[in-house]
Amino acid sequence: MTADRYFNREIETLDRDRLDEIIAERVRYTVRYANEHSPFYRGWFRSHGIDPASIRTHEDLSRLPVISGSTIRSHQPPVAQEFGFHSAPWDQVFTIHETSGTSGTPKAFFLTWQDWERYAEKYARIFVSQGFGPGDRVVVCASYGMNVGANTMTLAARYVGMAIIPQGTCAFPGRVITSYRPTGIVGSVFKLLNLARRLEAEGIDPRTSGIRRLVAGGESFAPESRAYLAEVWDCPVHNTYGSTEGTMCGECDRHTGLHVPEDLVHLDVYDPALQAFVPEGECGRIVLTTLIPPGSHCGMLLLNYDTEDTTVILSRETCACGRTHLRIQNPQREAETFRAGGAFLNRVDVERGVFQRGNMEYLTGDYEAFLTDGDREGSTVLQVTMESQDPARADRDGIADRFVRGFIGRNPYLQAAHDEDLLTFAFSFSAPGTLAHQQVKGRPKRLVDRRTGTGGRA
Repeated sequence: MTADRYFNREIETLDRDRLDEIIAERVRYTVRYANEHSPFYRGWFRSHGIDPASIRTHEDLSRLPVISGSTIRSHQPPVAQEFGFHSAPWDQVFTIHETSGTSGTPKAFFLTWQDWERYAEKYARIFVSQGFGPGDRVVVCASYGMNVGANTMTLAARYVGMAIIPQGTCAFPGRVITSYRPTGIVGSVFKLLNLARRLEAEGIDPRTSGIRRLVAGGESFAPESRAYLAEVWDCPVHNTYGSTEGTMCGECDRHTGLHVPEDLVHLDVYDPALQAFVPEGECGRIVLTTLIPPGSHCGMLLLNYDTEDTTVILSRETCACGRTHLRIQNPQREAETFRAGGAFLNRVDVERGVFQRGNMEYLTGDYEAFLTDGDREGSTVLQVTMESQDPARADRDGIADRFVRGFIGRNPYLQAAHDEDLLTFAFSFSAPGTLAHQQVKGRPKRLVDRRTGTGGRA
């Protein structure tokens, strides 16, 4: 970690009153900027009868309607003739990006150089909070392309004084480790586990490779999978959460939640069923608002944007690391949350069951799961296939027992569904490389609902 332990000490350690003042100032400027420069928001304010000048604090944002990804897609080609969210002159737009498009037509985003500087500052703060500093060499295993994550980390590294090895994937050869001696790697949990196995096959022990810390991002993960990854590499594993929309929250080295850069993005938690924001400490969808410093410009800003990822605001108290910005729970994708037997379950719950420590003597950690109809009306079977180095040797009964106990954990609703046979389990084991999702390019879908009925989605 750098000597100061902060990238921007002044802003990262502001007392709550002063931080709230800055947020309010930027809310006012951002809303005014939206009215003046964004065709969508100019019409949006008018159609909803909203006076932009009446939005003066972050509490006032809760009075504004919530928009979604479908709102963006319906105001861009091919649905619309122009990009309604484009909010800067073309001569100020530096790059154009798209989301992955996993839930429909990719959403277009326009970034000015000032946007890039703000994005990079968010990641620079995260890197420093995790212990990175001048002289570190970091392999980035995120794709360089229309998504912004890898490029943002690379730009942030320049500010921190780190060297980036831009591999783009975790499929790089072992010589990258032995030749360049990187001190950190950024990648998903499963990519980093697969990399460790490949290095071992090449005679390189991940635990003595010189890697001092890992950054896991790209998808949510269970504490159990993080703990196992840390054991395999013998180093801490830090969490990040980012998006093209500009969220970019990061976990410091204290691992007490992800810090939200409140001066650059405002985060609320919303319940779409209630159509209301929820109190702190309750789970809901992340709703974010771009915050622009007065006098700055923005290629595409968002007000009350529903990310469709869920979280809980953990605390606004000062963290043990000294940072004062609020902290949130590791977000989960709502698209990966389903209802079964009156209980909600997420892909992360499945992962928690797989990565029970006693299971890892036999398993690689990779898996896929399917929700299917049970024999009783309204019942569900969770069919889980787990990858094993030697399926014939696997302790199947022990793995199944540990999985169920880990999956249910302390959740009384999952326990009740299981006790009443409304949620049952079926297990099978697969040789390395034979899982169905491993044969398909793109983000793997490890939990799929194959039930014939409706109402399974959360």
